[in-house]
This record gives sequence, structure tokens and C-alpha cells, in this order.
Amino acid sequence: MYGTREIARLAKVSVATVSAVINGKGTVSAELTSRVHKAMEALDYHPNHLARSLRVRRTYTIGMMIPDVTNPFFTDIMSGVQHEARLHGYSVIFCDANENPEFERQSLKALSSRRVDGVLLAPTDSDIAQDRPTRERFPMVFFDRIPAGFRGSAVITDNFEGAQTATSHLIGLGHERIAIITGRQNLSNGSERLEGFRQALYQARLPLSEEYVRRGDFGLESGYQCALELMRLSPPPTAIFSCNNQMTLGLMRALGELAIPCPGRVSTVGFDDFDWAASFSPRLTTVAQPSYEMGKKAFALLMEKIEARLNDGAPYEDRVLRLKNELRIRDSSAKPYS
Repeated sequence: MYGTREIARLAKVSVATVSAVINGKGTVSAELTSRVHKAMEALDYHPNHLARSLRVRRTYTIGMMIPDVTNPFFTDIMSGVQHEARLHGYSVIFCDANENPEFERQSLKALSSRRVDGVLLAPTDSDIAQDRPTRERFPMVFFDRIPAGFRGSAVITDNFEGAQTATSHLIGLGHERIAIITGRQNLSNGSERLEGFRQALYQARLPLSEEYVRRGDFGLESGYQCALELMRLSPPPTAIFSCNNQMTLGLMRALGELAIPCPGRVSTVGFDDFDWAASFSPRLTTVAQPSYEMGKKAFALLMEKIEARLNDGAPYEDRVLRLKNELRIRDSSAKPYS
């Protein structure tokens, strides 16, 4: 059986470097880490994680709870987390809550029984903010969305600014009858995007008609139903801002079924960019979030919390990181029809 000495010899590094990589200390360069991992693979070496976890009081495993595994936005975040986890010698247990709070609670209990070192969570509702026992089981960092009453660490994008920029873009094209398909209002990404939309209208001194506000749930079907309702109004909006990619897909499906040309009769802007947004007909104008970077930064924050707990309550200050978005203007937004 091969050990750390054989790995060090093959990778042409010191035994201390091999040990640092295996124990995920994060003090080794990416190049040397890669050489060590390749040597471990060549020698078919597998660390004894159980023995190591008992020795260092950690399992080198984290949990990651996402609301919808079919949403490419979340899979991009997962990729960022996985990349950083590998560099630090961590494994990730992925859980899909399917936008169901009960599934979320069950999965968090399962992660606790696995003795994960910490959890990354995009919550499905606001109850988790008040659930003190759950949040005290392990270090926890939220990403993408934070619930009402939240206190802790999180990585999100500037939802308010992104929505305001998207709406201002439509206003700048000459639109006055602008509608919004919102997300759930008990989570930050839903409430902040609605507020950004309202602020853009207020600054342009445009009235906000409540009939142009349709409340979705971030799902495709809700985007579809809201779009049908909006386009049956008299008069209908000339532009629609959709607050996430799944609802944007539902919106575009509804416009297709109603044979309403975009942007000929209605312009659209969606929050979230995705790989096929530029392949749509028309190509979709979107607010792009730095999802991969969000995953990397969320993992880094979680590592800080884990280290603080392992160091017997070392000082740690919770913080919320807000990342910048980018408005990508394509063909689905244009001047209003005459």
C-alpha cells in the first residue's frame, strides 16, 4: 500500500506538502495541489477520511442545498463551489429542495446526521431564519437569496441595482406601460427586484399600475400564467420585466402561444442570463449574475466560519457580500410599437 512518502516522491514535492493537500489546509499553490492529486490518482491512493475526521474534528464534507437542480443558474453556482472544494480537499453533498420547504428541512436533518462541517443554502422560504436549532447545528452560509429576518453570512447579487438598471433600459427605449413578473416576496431576490423596478419608475416619474404587477414564484409555469394575464389586459403592457430565468421561459412561451411578436408588440428583459438566451429568437436581453463567482465566494465564507468554530470560538464577523450584475442587451428589447 502506498503512503504519503510515495506520493511526495512521484509528485516531486515534500511530504509536508502532500499532508497539507490531503488535509485541505489551503496553503499549497494550485500547481502543486494538482501534481499531488495526479500522483494520488496514479498510485490509487485514498485517504482514510474517517480516521482523519476523528483526529482533526472535521469530516471534510459540506452540504449544499439548492432550490431547483433543473435551473442552470444554480448548477453554475454548484460548479463554482465544487471547484473550490476540490482545491481545499473537501467533498460536497448536493441536495435539491425542489422549492419545497419540507424537503429542505428533511435534507438539512440528513446533512446533520452525516456530520457535515457546514452547509451552503439557498432557502425556499423565510422560516429558516427563525429556526435557531437548525442554524446552530453547523456553520451556515446563504447564497442567492436571504429570508426576511436574516442575520448571518451570505453571498448574493445586487438585486435592487440589477432590476433598476433593467427597468431603466426599457424606460430609455421609450416604454411607459411596463409590467413586472415578480418572484416570491418573502425572499430577498424577490422583494429587492420588485423594489428596484419601482424605484426606476419613480425616478422616471412614471405611474405604477398595480395591474401590471404579477406575482410569480420563480417557476416556469408561474411566468407563463402571469404573462397570459398581462397580455389580456386592456391596454396590455408594451414591455415586461421578468425576475428570473425560469419565469422568462414561461413568459416567452406565452407570447409564442398568443402569437404576439417580441419585440414587435412587447419587449422583454429577464433577470438571469443562461447559455441559450443568445440562441432564442429573439435573442433575449438579460441581467447576468456572476453565478460561478457566487459559488466560489460562498465556499470561501463557509470555510471562514468552519475555521472559526474549530478554533474554539475564534472571532468571526458575519457579513453579506453583494456582487455586481451585467445588463446584456440583445434583440428582445426595442422601442415600443406605434
